[in-house]
Amino acid sequence: MTGYYAPPGGLPPQTALMTQRAVFTTAYAFIPKGCFSDIVTSCLPGWTRTKLWLIARPMSGFAETFSQYVMEVQPGGGSDAPDPETGAEAWLFFTGGLATLTIDGTGYEMEDGSYAYIPAGSRWTLLAEGTQPARFHWLRKIYEPAPGTPAPEAFVINERDVPVRWMPDTGERWGTTRFVEPEDIRHDAHVNIVTFQPGGVIPFEETHVMEHGLYVLEGKAVYKLNQDWVEVEAGDFMWLRAYCPQACYAAGPGRFRYLLYKDVNRHARLRGPGAFGPAR
Repeated sequence: MTGYYAPPGGLPPQTALMTQRAVFTTAYAFIPKGCFSDIVTSCLPGWTRTKLWLIARPMSGFAETFSQYVMEVQPGGGSDAPDPETGAEAWLFFTGGLATLTIDGTGYEMEDGSYAYIPAGSRWTLLAEGTQPARFHWLRKIYEPAPGTPAPEAFVINERDVPVRWMPDTGERWGTTRFVEPEDIRHDAHVNIVTFQPGGVIPFEETHVMEHGLYVLEGKAVYKLNQDWVEVEAGDFMWLRAYCPQACYAAGPGRFRYLLYKDVNRHARLRGPGAFGPAR
């Protein structure tokens, strides 16, 4: 069985302590699940019976490549024109409820664990069905074409049908559910699920140029963000800019899992003479 945390909404009682674990630094942002109240939800043009938590957006000087929404669509709600940016590719990962997703005329039934990749320029719609809200993560990025490389196709799958690929020499304590092969350079970003069994660790400080969004789906751990060890649990979100050091220790008692975004497989954009053609 797989459990996925979804924010319940509402508001804390007036008797609750105000102090939470939220942090925003020059290297990372940490949004604990207690911040996901109804007072910080938003609505979107073209969507009905829908609220969302907008948890990442491109910011100059910080993480600049993607946005991420935590969506809650009531039965009968949805959209026939979900995204006005024709150049945006999308990833959807469902944590609960039922919905029909249509991509370029092909319909798919979405439930908890369902994952969809929607290429830029696709025509897609979504309708929530059933008796409970459809809950899902929606990640967006402007697709960056590469010369001589075809654009990727749409696909829908359930994570239960994708085996975890365990990192070598970890005793199957740290692994990734990969929905796209890492060497498939048609894709300019990866959205995967990372799993740690109790005792699993990232045994070094990952420090690299990729931007990250990490939403904790299940369990708890301590996660190193830049110079800080931060306790994290299901429902928390971590937003890392390029080069922010990170590491993890999952002490248990259960497994620790998060939905991971990172940008990959493209040249770094250059500035200055010659960057946009021959110097004159």
